[in-house]
Amino acid sequence: MQLGLDFSTPQLVRVTPAKLSTWGDCPRRYRMAYLDRPAPPRGGARAPSTLGAVVHLALRALFDLPTGQRTPERAAALVDKYWSSEGFRDQEQVRRYRDRARAWVADYATDLEHDGTEAVGLEQWVSVATDRIVAEGRVDRIDRRGAELVVVDYKTGRKPTDDDARRAPALALYAVATERTLRRTCRQVELHHVPSGTVAAWRHDDASLRAHVQAAEATAGEIAEAAAELEAGGDADRLFPTRPAPRCGSCDMRRSCPTGKAAAPEREPWAQLEP
Repeated sequence: MQLGLDFSTPQLVRVTPAKLSTWGDCPRRYRMAYLDRPAPPRGGARAPSTLGAVVHLALRALFDLPTGQRTPERAAALVDKYWSSEGFRDQEQVRRYRDRARAWVADYATDLEHDGTEAVGLEQWVSVATDRIVAEGRVDRIDRRGAELVVVDYKTGRKPTDDDARRAPALALYAVATERTLRRTCRQVELHHVPSGTVAAWRHDDASLRAHVQAAEATAGEIAEAAAELEAGGDADRLFPTRPAPRCGSCDMRRSCPTGKAAAPEREPWAQLEP
């Protein structure tokens, strides 16, 4: 793949999709999460994150098994193995969502029996260097399909669309980094919505991948410049401003952010679960 990127030039800044996304949402949260030492205390566990983590762990363990052992029954049992009740309202809610997660992962395993999926990476760490950044991160799953690789990301919240897959900066960076790390063409990116069993997909070309990389480089430049000014004694509030939004109600840094507290009432840890 020819993206017009120089992979030999030393890095300027190391980034992950999570860091880039955090900066885009709220520079102050970025500063508190990645720069402040000691780091401010974070909020407690939230049920949607707990649920997503359980499903991810169960699916990784499922693909670690030999193909013939990836049965619906084994998949459901893996949800039990990795289950956590952190962030849920009460035992009734725990029971309901544990049963849902068992059914989701079992159904996912049922579909696997018919599609011949060949996973070549599970929670695979990938990285790529351009002339301005090193972008790196952990991919939920990398499949081999014919001569190419496919980036797979699991979702348990809102049902994504193909346009979500197209616009997702993380998926594009994972595709570029996967191709660089595993040295095999990677253009297809997919969001697997486990609750519905649907797949939102996009096939990138050189131009779309280049645009995502350039956007990441621009954001990384902003981060590096702000961090350098802060280290030189610059004003933290000016360099890392708060971006008040409804999401402040569930931000894990809100207890250390008066602006965020004023922007939105605190949401219960289970508030963002699907009905």
